[in-house]
Amino acid sequence: MERVREALAALGHPERRFPSLHVAGTNGKGSTCAFATAALRAAGHRVGLYTSPHLMRVNERFQVDGADISDEVLGQRILEVLARYPEAAHTPAPLTYFEFATVVALWHFAQEAVSVAVMETGLGGRLDATNTVSPLVTVITPVSFDHMEYLGNTLEAIAGEKAGILKPGVPAVISQQEPEAWQAIVRRADEKGAPVLREDRDFTLEAQPDGTFTYRGPRYRHLEGLSLALRGPHQRQNAAVALAALEQLDARGLAVPAEAARAGLASARWPGRLEELGSRPAVVLDGAHNPAGMKVLLASLDALYPGRALHAVFGVVGDKDRGPMMRGLFPRCASVHLTPLDSPRSLAPERYLHEAQALCGNVYAHASLDDALAGAMAQAQAEDLVLGTGSLFLIGAIRSRLMRNLGAIQRQS
Repeated sequence: MERVREALAALGHPERRFPSLHVAGTNGKGSTCAFATAALRAAGHRVGLYTSPHLMRVNERFQVDGADISDEVLGQRILEVLARYPEAAHTPAPLTYFEFATVVALWHFAQEAVSVAVMETGLGGRLDATNTVSPLVTVITPVSFDHMEYLGNTLEAIAGEKAGILKPGVPAVISQQEPEAWQAIVRRADEKGAPVLREDRDFTLEAQPDGTFTYRGPRYRHLEGLSLALRGPHQRQNAAVALAALEQLDARGLAVPAEAARAGLASARWPGRLEELGSRPAVVLDGAHNPAGMKVLLASLDALYPGRALHAVFGVVGDKDRGPMMRGLFPRCASVHLTPLDSPRSLAPERYLHEAQALCGNVYAHASLDDALAGAMAQAQAEDLVLGTGSLFLIGAIRSRLMRNLGAIQRQS
């Protein structure tokens, strides 16, 4: 943290020029940020959004009012940071890639005069570069097993790292957690003197028979007839947490009327998460990359695509806990197409082909993503479902190809 603070000091502390909403957790961070950002924009605020990783272009990480930073402005911001903190260009570099990106984001938001920034942690929380902000409200979404080599091998240890974003006197909005994670978060909140708002105790979002939702919380009270732009049963929890965070921002002077919150839930976008592109067969992309994320994905497929035959295009990085993901997904598939990723961390399909074959009788190890996609499409009938999942690297690459192909089709028509 000292390295990042030194860089920010050299820039005149841009992180102090706007209030922040700081979001940590294992799964659901991005969707929660998307809901909150859309609502803040609907309330008339100029909103900065910093997320990671990106799907297709690094520009996605730096958004102001829903627009990615342009190549020209990103280059300009990098040069401005280097001019004020030339040490960043030294070898070896004093900042990691993510730390430097965070510094650039905070500088960019200050130059753009945002009225609020929504900041998603990259990894953990306590030692994350985003933990240099002074938030009005903090959020912790569901904590599960991921990045154990950095965060610890127990839910208690991982949750303790995530809870490192909690600050004295700053409201902490906490989603439903496993008991071990909840105890670690509450312990850290007590140590820090952070007031806690807990899902299903202090706020809740209930599904109604007509498909809408009703929110109950301390400030919006009884908000009925809500609709969610993001798909899947799990988005109810992400929306509830976002609404509770918005209530606390409103209570602390950053006005977010209830109707702006309603509009945000109905208009949020978060690509690559249960995103459907094309048809006959439909292609669904989801960035599930850990066991908890895969469990949520499978429940969502049951709800959204009951009875549809599934053809998976699957790729993983070598340090992920692939076993539980594969055991959940592959037995449900009519075919599985293993693919390498465009990443030095990619796990070669041949390395886990036998594991996959023990779970599904129709498995292929492909030399490239293009081959894997072609193989899945050839196996699928018109009413089937082609699913890309296992890594955000994979989802970004598939999305790039599909968007390029759709663009070519539109130009020809």
